Amino acid sequence: MPFLPTRPRVYLAGPDVFFPDALARGATLRALCTEFGFEGLFPLDAPAPADASSPARFARRIFEANLGLIRRADAVLANLQDFRGHEPDSGTAFEVGFAAALGLPVWAYGAPAVPIVEQVPGDAAGRDAQGYLVEDFGMSRNLMLACAARVVPGDARACLAQMRATWPAVQSEPEANHAHPSR
Repeated sequence: MPFLPTRPRVYLAGPDVFFPDALARGATLRALCTEFGFEGLFPLDAPAPADASSPARFARRIFEANLGLIRRADAVLANLQDFRGHEPDSGTAFEVGFAAALGLPVWAYGAPAVPIVEQVPGDAAGRDAQGYLVEDFGMSRNLMLACAARVVPGDARACLAQMRATWPAVQSEPEANHAHPSR
């Protein structure tokens, strides 16, 4: 593994925060990051919002805290597993897009190892049960996610191993991302 002079900070995006064992999942992901020379930033690491006077205000504070963690990160590790259907968590998808807009390298795992057109049942015309076209670009996720991230088959460990081996992330392939801008 290449030597990393400092421990790059990695924001840990994913639906893990919704599981009953969210804190344990966060601890496991942070430990994996440490093992590979990174510092993991889990969404639940942000201090609890001080103003919880209404659900909308509380939600806004969580949103702002998570964006703050992403802005502090040098990269994002995103869990794109199926969540509530054939797609990843919508909050995670937003975080991937936000990170890509900031120019952060995004690495993803948890996506099935087959193209999306093989994951979603459809008819001969490539339409799902609701009549919507299922895109067929040979990518495991929607092109907006697959082009914004380096999608690695396997779990978080496999993704972190590739991330470590190629740090800083390369830019040239589809499913790769942009280099981290100087800030």
